[in-house]
Amino acid sequence: MGGDNTKKERIRDLNQQLKDAEPQEVLRYLLSEFGKKMVFATSLGAEDQVLIHMISEIDPSIPVFTLDTGRIFPETYDLMERTEEKYEVRIRILFPDRDRVEEMVNKKGINLFYRSIENRELCCQIRKNDPLKRALKDYDAWICGLRREQSRHRSSNELVEWDDQHQMIKVNPLINWTSDQVWEFIKSHRIPYNVLHDKGYPSIGCHPCTRAVIPGEDFRSGRWWWEKSDHKECGIHRKPEKK
Repeated sequence: MGGDNTKKERIRDLNQQLKDAEPQEVLRYLLSEFGKKMVFATSLGAEDQVLIHMISEIDPSIPVFTLDTGRIFPETYDLMERTEEKYEVRIRILFPDRDRVEEMVNKKGINLFYRSIENRELCCQIRKNDPLKRALKDYDAWICGLRREQSRHRSSNELVEWDDQHQMIKVNPLINWTSDQVWEFIKSHRIPYNVLHDKGYPSIGCHPCTRAVIPGEDFRSGRWWWEKSDHKECGIHRKPEKK
């Protein structure tokens, strides 16, 4: 995409051009531009289920992958299978490096993440962030299910943005959608979703790091709930620190 200024100008132009576009229009436009060099990273959350439905209608050949940390819910595996069957797609599954996981848990314990933020971030790095880097290395752009409403940290995300960590374009087609819009779309199109959503889990990650929330609690409050920080991210969507 050229130098830093060229990237910034192109992203600014895309955001201006697509600011009033529906998610399907955003996907069509950017898929026409990036083609098979664009990939969809799904966590099988509600937003990602909306996106896989949209992508299946626009171009079902777009590659799709997910990360299996080794600690995800059984319900997530069930949803993965139901999604593959409904949309006739094979979701590529990436696992963490076995040797690094073994070294980590044998040195720090199987549930090390409860003991410190540093331990939790190490676990996220090995189980999620490193496999993500492998998954993205052959692409120029990736599609995510981020929404501004999800958290204060995500409120500044853009429809199209530069992912400094992975040196590529990141596209968030649902960035301006509300939770109500997500669920209206799921219900009206009969999209399969994780049954844990019906049990008070708005955001679903690894089993030991996710709990149900009560009405009125923040969307992300069920993730790493033992931490006091209001910046609850695994690092996948970490933004560069402002200088």
